Amino acid sequence: MATLVHAVGMTDDAISDFARRPLEVDGVTKTVHVAGSGPAVVLMPEMPGISPDVLRLARWVRDAGFTVYVPSLFGVDGAYPTASSGEKIARRACVSAEFRAFAGGGTSPVTVWLRGLARLAHAECGGPGVGAIGLCFTGNFALTMALEPAVIAPVVNHPSLPLDNPAGLELDDADALAIRDRVTRDGLKVLAYRFAGDRWCTAARFAAYQALLGDAFDGRVMPDSAANTDPPPFFRDVVGTPHSVVTAHLVDEAGHPTLRARDEILAFLADRLRP
Repeated sequence: MATLVHAVGMTDDAISDFARRPLEVDGVTKTVHVAGSGPAVVLMPEMPGISPDVLRLARWVRDAGFTVYVPSLFGVDGAYPTASSGEKIARRACVSAEFRAFAGGGTSPVTVWLRGLARLAHAECGGPGVGAIGLCFTGNFALTMALEPAVIAPVVNHPSLPLDNPAGLELDDADALAIRDRVTRDGLKVLAYRFAGDRWCTAARFAAYQALLGDAFDGRVMPDSAANTDPPPFFRDVVGTPHSVVTAHLVDEAGHPTLRARDEILAFLADRLRP
């Protein structure tokens, strides 16, 4: 992939330090970018795709001693998220049969494939289980993936679905009950993040998670003042609110609240995947 310069310091990512693998699950093949060693962590992209900021997070996970699997679910892998291209990708994803972007749609079908990816990753990497990190459009997918017993460390970052119900969860009733049963049976814990003023992931949504999961849900809220004030154009012009805690709105400075959130996520994964 060519590296394209969009602005000073803003470029596409060639993803040259990851293995690009076509992985088949239940007869469906998707591209997955894989790097590192150690227990597996599936890191799902945020809208509008596997951006340089998502890949920065993937490298932090890799460098913390994990094998990171980044599945390509939408968009152009490695592309810097511009406003115009991001809007087009988001519109396509919202009408895709793989996703349930709106209230009443239930659980997104793509999560079945992602659970299969978790099983494959666990078989390849071993260890006690697999971590799953969801971001934005895929935020809740990390929780749904916990229907797969191999997933023992779900991290739900600023989940935005369903887009038309700020208090809704992207789950059908049967899956919600199955996840709650797993919390009770296996002691599953769920780590989650959002910004206080995020209009895509609201306080009402976190309250719905709390109602479903009880004390197993550790929802952490960052002040809006902690958000990066100069995110890529898609997040500045389309998202339009503090949103992506550990990617587009992260501030990579020692001691910064968003960088501490990244460290908390890495510690959560280490505690459960490398006990």
